[in-house]
Amino acid sequence: MNIVVCLKQVPGITKVQIDPQTNTLIRQGVKGIINPFDTYALEEGVRLKERYGGKVTAISMGPPQAEEALREAISVGADEAVLLSDRAFAGADTLATAYTLATAIQKLNQYHLVICGRQTLDGDTGQVGPELAEMLKIPFVAYVSKVEEASDGVMRVRRMIEEGHEVIETSLPAAISVVKEINTPRLPSLRGLSRAKSAVIPVWTAEELGADKDLVGLAGSATKVVKVFFPQRVCRGEVLQGDPESQVDALLGKLGQAHII
Repeated sequence: MNIVVCLKQVPGITKVQIDPQTNTLIRQGVKGIINPFDTYALEEGVRLKERYGGKVTAISMGPPQAEEALREAISVGADEAVLLSDRAFAGADTLATAYTLATAIQKLNQYHLVICGRQTLDGDTGQVGPELAEMLKIPFVAYVSKVEEASDGVMRVRRMIEEGHEVIETSLPAAISVVKEINTPRLPSLRGLSRAKSAVIPVWTAEELGADKDLVGLAGSATKVVKVFFPQRVCRGEVLQGDPESQVDALLGKLGQAHII
């Protein structure tokens, strides 16, 4: 089984800085990590390879430093990695990102399963997985918590829903997004770290992908960020005076003014 795992490197801090001109994240000087949900996708890909054979290819779109995330992916079991990096990709929304990833996956030629994390910490939309599947014209299942079986061109998975779980069967190739309940990611081994250090990771640009430059980056984004800011939190307190009865009356009056009661 040939498995493609989509990874994203995200800032390893909780408060990020925004470029006021482009309204995009300032990544320079910020330590990057693999998006936590993507670590579960990677682990599941490696487990399926160990179970059914084949290979795992990790793929990421990002600046040159995203290569670090791909080397980490190799250290925990990915066989190959590809970095999609080009100034033309900068500022992409989920639609443009999905198009770029889909174009790269099609260039890989043969794949049976594409695995994504449920969502990313920075964008937090959960849209890339289903958009990617639509562009590849393959089935998609979200919130997968267990892959029960995958053989003979058919896969059966369990997915989380509000009322419990659903068991869904789909044909392969397919795409899924996984939740953290699916597994526990492993730590890299010494052999894996050595292999990651020496691995050759190709970098594909828009030209090498043969991508339509009107569909990548800011040019290909259907949504535009108009303004990004951190809301100011203002906390005010007031001590009510008087006897208990008058304090209760005053409190009820204020709650009524705030339309709470």
